[in-house]
Amino acid sequence: MSPTPTGRLFGRDLVLTRSFRAPLDDVWASLTDPVRTARWFGPWKGDAAPGAAIQVQMVQEEGQPWMDMTIDACEPPRRLALSSVDDHGSWLLDLTLSETGGATELRFTQHLTDTDSVGEVGPGWEFYLDALVASRDGQPMPDFNDYYPSMKEHFEAQR
Repeated sequence: MSPTPTGRLFGRDLVLTRSFRAPLDDVWASLTDPVRTARWFGPWKGDAAPGAAIQVQMVQEEGQPWMDMTIDACEPPRRLALSSVDDHGSWLLDLTLSETGGATELRFTQHLTDTDSVGEVGPGWEFYLDALVASRDGQPMPDFNDYYPSMKEHFEAQR
């Protein structure tokens, strides 16, 4: 069964959400604790403070490269904003958490500088967020080939 794309484009903001039957603090730890981020995205190292630079290892990517990122905002346990510039462009990410009735919702936003690459970026974030869900549920990691190129049209049609 192929995963279904959920992301939506609002202007130049790519927004994806995931819900968890877990307390806010536990989901926050999945996004910020380097041991837990290593399970779905990659470990990180550095000073975890607003304005500080960290390095994040992209373990799902070929060669498992390290990426420099800046913590733009950290408001535990509700908001984390990160930014980076690399060969693929600018990455302006905003992760917000809210809890209602024992369930926590993650709202993941990438502020795009333009929408030209949304057909590639959207499926990538769907994959990573499903990897987060799998890591929390003790399930096998998803396969990126189930996300791209099959989801590309979903995102490009929103431009």
